[in-house]
Amino acid sequence: MIPVLTTERLILRGPRESDFEALAAFFADGGRSDFFGGPLTRVNAWRWFAMLLGHWQIRGFGFWMVELRASGQLCGMCGLWQPEGWPEPELGWAVFEGFEGQGIAREAALAARAHAYGTLGWTTLVSNIMPGNDRSIVLAERLGARLDRRFDNPLVGEELVYRHPAPEAV
Repeated sequence: MIPVLTTERLILRGPRESDFEALAAFFADGGRSDFFGGPLTRVNAWRWFAMLLGHWQIRGFGFWMVELRASGQLCGMCGLWQPEGWPEPELGWAVFEGFEGQGIAREAALAARAHAYGTLGWTTLVSNIMPGNDRSIVLAERLGARLDRRFDNPLVGEELVYRHPAPEAV
């Protein structure tokens, strides 16, 4: 079962079939999804969507869909990720078009990180960020993460690995 996290403005919940249109639109936009391996065709966006659920099933953690509490609008996704071969768990986020600059990614990332440290008992967490993704680099640094190393991601190429502060430091 996928846990539901709530913050002051957001609900982080498991993916639903009704979320697919927003996710397909995100992946169709190469300017937005290129840092997530996009752009993707609708068929490949569906595979990615199904993979979100599979990750929860296999690992017991994954990406949540993020919606606004006040309106129920789907505004992004955020979560914990560790595909096969990944060196360690990652905290990632994406905000859908029209929702940037509102602090949504930060609020969702803080909730996901608190879940990783508090509920799952993790002691470390990273965010893998592609060079050039300046907004995510700024956010990672605002979350207290610091550049740790580089990672050759087989899906998208070289990424910068930002290490988040340990649980006792947040």
